[in-house]
Amino acid sequence: MRNIVLIALFFLVACSDAASHSSQPEAQTPKSSASKTPGAVPASSSAQTEAPVKLKIHVNDTTFTATLEENSSAKAFAEFLAQGDMTLDMRDYGSFEKVADLPRSFPRNDKQIDTDAGDIILYQGNSITIYYDKNSWNFTRLARIDNVNKKRLQQILGKGNVKATFSVE
Repeated sequence: MRNIVLIALFFLVACSDAASHSSQPEAQTPKSSASKTPGAVPASSSAQTEAPVKLKIHVNDTTFTATLEENSSAKAFAEFLAQGDMTLDMRDYGSFEKVADLPRSFPRNDKQIDTDAGDIILYQGNSITIYYDKNSWNFTRLARIDNVNKKRLQQILGKGNVKATFSVE
C-alpha cells in the first residue's frame, strides 16, 4: 500500500512539473528502439514500473507465455535467451514434470517451494523443468506459465519426450 501511495505522489509531482514546462515538446522513444535487454529501463523513465519480461515456450503446436520471476537466475536465463532461441529435448520424470539439461549453468536462488502445474523451475543450476503437477523441494523458480491449468498442460506435454523451444519476447 505504501508503494502505491509513493508512486501516486511521484506521478502527481511529475505531472505538475510537466504542466509547468508545457512549451517544450515531450520526448518520445519509439517502441522499436527499446532495448531487448531484460529488465532494461530507458533512462528517461527509470521511475516507471517496468513490464515483466515474458518467456515464450513452444511445444508441439502450442506456444505458451510465461512471466519470469524477479531473481538473478531468471535474469541470467533471459539474458542467455536474448542471444537466440533454445530448443531442448525434454523427458518425462515422475509423471509430474518434463525436464532437460541446460547447455550451461545458471545462478541458483534455491528455496523450499511447492510447485504447481505451469511452474518453470531451475534445478541444481543446470536443468530446467516444466511442471504439470505438484512437487515440493528446494528449487529456483524461473517463471510461471500464464493462463494454463494442469489438464491442459498434460494434454500438450503428453507422455514421453517433447521438444520445447524457449525464447524471450
